[in-house]
Amino acid sequence: MSIITPFAADLIGFAGSFCIVAAFAYANSAKQMNKLLFNIVNFVGAALLAISLTVNYNLPTLVLEFVWMAIALYGIVGALSRRRSRPAETR
Repeated sequence: MSIITPFAADLIGFAGSFCIVAAFAYANSAKQMNKLLFNIVNFVGAALLAISLTVNYNLPTLVLEFVWMAIALYGIVGALSRRRSRPAETR
């Protein structure tokens, strides 16, 4: 038995889909993209979709969401390390 109802899982999944689509739209419309923001929104979106997939199970899509989270996490770490390596006046 799941803690999350199917309806709640759908709402969580829709929120995750919105995050990913919003990040994609941002990446295509921003004059200068904030990679940290882009990757955080992608990570959150993929995590929300993964949560919804624990109720509405689909293994290939669940694997995709974990890969998406891993890539976003890689981007987050990279963006944070670049921020730390820059001098304070250029941040």
